[in-house]
Amino acid sequence: MLAFGEELSGYELKKWADWSIRFFYWSPSFSQVYTELKKLEKHGLVTSRVKHDNGVRGRRLYTITEAGTTAVSRWANEAPIDPPILKHGVMLRIWLGHLNEPERLKEILREHIAYVEKMQRRASADASGAAEQPAWAYSVIALRWSERYYAAEKELAERLIEDIDEAHAVLQSAMVGDEVNFPKPVPGAWRRVEQQTHEAHPDLD
Repeated sequence: MLAFGEELSGYELKKWADWSIRFFYWSPSFSQVYTELKKLEKHGLVTSRVKHDNGVRGRRLYTITEAGTTAVSRWANEAPIDPPILKHGVMLRIWLGHLNEPERLKEILREHIAYVEKMQRRASADASGAAEQPAWAYSVIALRWSERYYAAEKELAERLIEDIDEAHAVLQSAMVGDEVNFPKPVPGAWRRVEQQTHEAHPDLD
């Protein structure tokens, strides 16, 4: 963020992250921001100064150094691209759906839809606001991507609500004997399935 060339405080960096990179990467806590700034300054990648405004307690402002710009540019151009890591708490609950009731799962999904709708609107608004600065042209298209991402997430969640009834029907039709909540899978079945999948699709490893 400092690579855009502006002198900023830790507080300002946190606020900027909240309306930009949080839509597609992550939003750091204040403590994380200040910890990383100290590390960057120690390594000569940023410098800082204390600015006093009208006698009020001073603010520490940070500026990227030439070495810092070189380092972040090298990372952006040369570092290996890490695959996105998906940790989806809602989907984990769906995966464990046999421990819940279908209506509760649908309720969870409706809450999730409300959240992604809010994020979609916010990403759209922030993209429109960022468009006024030519220097943020790439930031704008990243935010527009975020808007489309949340729209797709909403569509997937809505479809999943419809899928829940199908999954519940499959469980109910397979109930036998004294099984109370769900038909227990054959012990070790996941190993057999994993092996068969690996043998059928070795190119997917």
